[in-house]
Amino acid sequence: MRLKLALSAAVASLLFAAPALAAEPAATSHEGHHHKHKHKEKNRDARMLRKLERMEHRLNRAVERGRLTREQADTFLAEARKLRDDAQAQLQAGGGQFTEEQKQQLRERKQALREKVHAAMKATQPQAQ
Repeated sequence: MRLKLALSAAVASLLFAAPALAAEPAATSHEGHHHKHKHKEKNRDARMLRKLERMEHRLNRAVERGRLTREQADTFLAEARKLRDDAQAQLQAGGGQFTEEQKQQLRERKQALREKVHAAMKATQPQAQ
């Protein structure tokens, strides 16, 4: 009786394992890398979107506090969106990578935008007495 029970358990476990044993071999490393690359692109896009959202939030807060006018904030936001769109276009045109010259140009444009925002906010900063 025990022998039948043990034999039944062994057969049942093989039946359950058979689909797993018959499954196709795991994806090659190149296919796995492609999937990771797609995931990385999604993360990059999400990061860029979050950065733009944070900037928009900071600019809206500055308008509420009277440090910027709505027109200034809209202008800075439009410039940031244009910078993001240009970066994405260059990235797609370059096969997913920037040249060193493109990287440097984007850094300079981002820094110039930051300096413009800081200068505009500093001009309306309340003076401490």
